[in-house]
Amino acid sequence: MYHEILQQPQSIRETLKREKSHMDEISNEIREHDKIYLIGCGSSLSTCYSARDAINIHYDMDIGIFTGYEFLYHKKIQDKDSIIILTSQSGETADTLAALRKAKKYNLKTITITNEGASTMARESDETILTHCQRENAIVATKTYINQLLCLYYILFGVYDDELSKNILKDLEKLPGVTDKLINETEEENRLLAFEFKDDDIFYCMGSGPNYGLAYKLAMTMFMEGALKHACPLYSGEFRHGLIEKVEEGIPVVFLDADLPGDVLTRKCIEFCEKINAKNIIFSMKDYSNLNRLLSPFILVIPLEWFIYYLASYNNKDPGSTRHIGKVRY
Repeated sequence: MYHEILQQPQSIRETLKREKSHMDEISNEIREHDKIYLIGCGSSLSTCYSARDAINIHYDMDIGIFTGYEFLYHKKIQDKDSIIILTSQSGETADTLAALRKAKKYNLKTITITNEGASTMARESDETILTHCQRENAIVATKTYINQLLCLYYILFGVYDDELSKNILKDLEKLPGVTDKLINETEEENRLLAFEFKDDDIFYCMGSGPNYGLAYKLAMTMFMEGALKHACPLYSGEFRHGLIEKVEEGIPVVFLDADLPGDVLTRKCIEFCEKINAKNIIFSMKDYSNLNRLLSPFILVIPLEWFIYYLASYNNKDPGSTRHIGKVRY
């Protein structure tokens, strides 16, 4: 995981260099479709959440999100003018592959974003966008996560031709340099933060807009898979519908704040947790970058990766390995 964190800037450069023209073509094609489905599992699902929530702040794009098996078992297909974008690091995720085959059965246009060009999904999909990350081995997706997110943002914002979308695409081009700087500057502070929280066993993760997707990744794949800690993600606006009754003194709560419209609620949650002496851990976009706030998942994930890496290390856990994933089939 350590080395794969360092490889992120170069992988973003390579993906932009090799796939930009193809992504432009797909953006143009999406304009001809009424409905978009984004499908993924784990970290890949989190990129779908972030991309949808970012685009829908400014545009009324009809996007549905499903896990692979939810699409397979629980989605009735009626609109044949839909386009399906599937995300999978390996291109072999059984859930997502099953969704791809269902889409093909209904003659829906399929596009796979994957890191493995020879994978089953790459072969069976109508089109494939490759994330040029070389092999990723750690279970906590780093470079493939940020490149999948890059591709989804580039494709979806590329559908529009206004000033906002043009600026988003320009900011995406700046990511290699920005992430390189963040990797170098945020390691030590998050190593110290991880040492402070190494003995805590449960973390709540909260974000608004596109940062809910990052909160989902943080809880589901970074804390639980990587650091083997209990964790739960939620939208900031949902705090008062459950967690407000359970959060208590000494419990860590991670807040992702980018000063987006919904972050007025994130800050209300921060204030409440301060009053009851919960352990607030706040990652704010303004502390790291002046890129467009919609790109906050790209920015905040870097210090979070260091935090999780060292949190696992201080507990003698390998954030790159698994206990059951890939060994238990169902």
